[in-house]
Amino acid sequence: QVQLVESGGGLVQAGGSLRLSCAASGRTFSTRNMGYFRQAPGKERECVAAISWNGYVTYYADSVKGRFTISRNNALNTAYLQMNSLKPEDTAVYYCAAVYKDYDFPLRSGIKEYTYWGQGTQVTVSS
Repeated sequence: QVQLVESGGGLVQAGGSLRLSCAASGRTFSTRNMGYFRQAPGKERECVAAISWNGYVTYYADSVKGRFTISRNNALNTAYLQMNSLKPEDTAVYYCAAVYKDYDFPLRSGIKEYTYWGQGTQVTVSS
């Protein structure tokens, strides 16, 4: 089992920034690909960013490219999502997730590829 706890959500004005953190415990964090997903009311959950176990490979949804940056610190068992130039359409509950398989390849963005999920943190961007 991998336990994931998110933090860092909140209310911010359009154009502002937030940094989400995802702290992991339990089974090995450093060998697992991680992803950040979001779900807005009435919409499906979508992957906004993902990062490989070693941090060398990243994925971003087109809607967040150039504004969001995913990173990780394996020594601290923590992943991060830096969100800049936030827009009202970024409003959603954000979840971090980890895959089941160690050293998984390639980096995946599908919901079904991720086994372990955090509880979610609300991000609200006001216009």
